[in-house]
Amino acid sequence: MSGSVNNKVVIVTGSGRGIGAGIAADLAAKGAKVVIADLNADAAQQTASKIASDGGSAIALSVDVSNRDSVQALIGETVSHFGRLDVMFNNAGISQTCPFLEVTEADFNRIMKINGLGVLIGTQEAAKQMIQQGHGGKIINTSSIAGKQGYPLFAHYCASKFAVVAITQAAARALAEHKITVNCFGPGVVATELWQQLDREFMEHGLTSKPDQAINEFSQSILLGRVSVPRDIAGVTTFLASDASDYITGQTVMVDGGMVLI
Repeated sequence: MSGSVNNKVVIVTGSGRGIGAGIAADLAAKGAKVVIADLNADAAQQTASKIASDGGSAIALSVDVSNRDSVQALIGETVSHFGRLDVMFNNAGISQTCPFLEVTEADFNRIMKINGLGVLIGTQEAAKQMIQQGHGGKIINTSSIAGKQGYPLFAHYCASKFAVVAITQAAARALAEHKITVNCFGPGVVATELWQQLDREFMEHGLTSKPDQAINEFSQSILLGRVSVPRDIAGVTTFLASDASDYITGQTVMVDGGMVLI
């Protein structure tokens, strides 16, 4: 069936909560076999249990995406359980609100290790498994509006998401001969636990004075007039995982309500 993800084996990193949990739930609802991979093992298990209770197929595995041995173990356990890997979502990521002149080397390295290096490792290790299988595959990375524009309170986060776009394009060129497509998607402002964290950090820096002020003010330029929720993202991510996207590679699909027009 064109556009189907039925029976595809899919890993989604950072899927214990937030966007990742929404991506995984939508895939499972449409018949995919999903691996909920997260550093927080309890959160991963809760998400997998919720999917299973809704009739989907999901297992929970722990992973540190910045550690190659951990990612290799994740893929190995996936293949051991489901027999193969069809789709890899490198979704895990972190952020931090910090004025431009206050970003430290430690801040920069911490975010780049997870958001940048983690995507490189995940892409490489998934590709190795897919090449070994010999049937191609799909790798989908999570970028952001911050991968297309630099924001002064998130300079190091923006650098990491620009890196995701670059890795995606380089991998698409490197892996096309193996029938592996590599794309990414760019969310805008998504109402998840991450923005609750950022909202607190805005107040800690004295940039805002009350809860939700940061997300509301940052969202003023959304053309569609509201912040997004994970289900707004899932239509695009499931499409990118499906057969319907077979002729798309090296692209960043913006899912931001019109914040960034490229």
